[in-house]
Amino acid sequence: MERLFKLRELGTNVKTEILAGLTTFLTMAYVIVVNPAILSAAGVPFDQVFVATILSAILGTLIMALFANYPIAIAPGMGMNAYFTSVVATQGVSYQVIFGAVFLAGILFLLLTFTKLRELIIESIPNSLKYGITSGIGLFIAFIGLRMSGIVVANETNLVAVGDFREPVTVLSIIGIFITLILNARKIKGSLFIGMLVTAIIGYFMGLLHFDGLASVPPSIKFFDLDISGVFSNSLYTVVFAFLLVTIFDTTGTIIGVAEQASLLKDGKLPRAKAALTADAIATTVGATLGTTPTTAYIESTSGVAAGGRTGLTSVVVAILFLISLFLSPLVSAISGLSAITAPALIIVGSFMMEGLSKIKWKEFDEAFPTFAVILTMPLTGSIATGIAIGFITYPIIKFVSGKGKEVHPLIYIFGLIFLIQLAFFPGH
Repeated sequence: MERLFKLRELGTNVKTEILAGLTTFLTMAYVIVVNPAILSAAGVPFDQVFVATILSAILGTLIMALFANYPIAIAPGMGMNAYFTSVVATQGVSYQVIFGAVFLAGILFLLLTFTKLRELIIESIPNSLKYGITSGIGLFIAFIGLRMSGIVVANETNLVAVGDFREPVTVLSIIGIFITLILNARKIKGSLFIGMLVTAIIGYFMGLLHFDGLASVPPSIKFFDLDISGVFSNSLYTVVFAFLLVTIFDTTGTIIGVAEQASLLKDGKLPRAKAALTADAIATTVGATLGTTPTTAYIESTSGVAAGGRTGLTSVVVAILFLISLFLSPLVSAISGLSAITAPALIIVGSFMMEGLSKIKWKEFDEAFPTFAVILTMPLTGSIATGIAIGFITYPIIKFVSGKGKEVHPLIYIFGLIFLIQLAFFPGH
């Protein structure tokens, strides 16, 4: 295990990696319940999606662990499931047809992964945008944590406002934040996981955590009869493109963000990039045949990195916990159903991801503004891919008009144009 995952070389140990895996899993366990709940609105059987979600997560995460040796978990992405449901509702086609579109996107995704294009994308992104992506993701997940906790709520006048601090879930979230802050300030290892555990115990005694049993037999699984021909007969090419584009840049952005936070980028390049980028491509393709939407690298992996995770052993632990959750769905549902347990970890991890801002050349406008645009856009639009798109559009334009156009990699110009067309003509995709 020491040699396989290079624990000593990367400055970690088995205990730390296990704690990191537990932390990552607990912060992302909600996907097991939320993904089936969303897709069932499109008519997909809940039990089918439940098993498909877990199996695709196990497959993608194990590939990431064993072939890339990164502490990054893979699972069906949030946002894509909502898009899937909306497409079924608006296009007037069956969900089998849209799963056909997901499958085709996965195949294209896989083919692109075997080319140098995706590695070139990572290498072509300037350092300022890489730091901006990491920080933007930090604000994005912190904002998710604030919403989950009820500390921030929707408001018609100003979009958001401070929530009601008398709400039990909000009270528990605030208690969880301070517990975790104290543990972290005292430099106690596994502070995020311990904080979630203590918060869960307090939540139980507050009457907020309810268990309807602990274990259950997992539902049976079968492969879908994908309607790929329906994709062509209904001309759903923009749907395939939307799935492909968002998955590529969501995953690429997240991998860059997590790898940068874990100090795994080498001179701006990602070692073993092809293996890392293959993980979600395979999981997306297989997941479509089982009954779930495209997978992506999960930003909650940053909580495991913050807990000390540096290798694929963290991801192996996550995959094992997903497997166990097949038999412990009542327990997982209870924990993931109480947002106050995971919200504090997301908020605190968000602050950890701000570190890269000190490396940005803020006095150079052509570097500063595109970075600022990425950081601002991600949390406000609720989309990592949109934030990346804004960065890809503004960076080459400002560099070009500043007389520094030759400093920009040609790929940035190409994708800047693609993103501009997408936002102009397919803003909902």
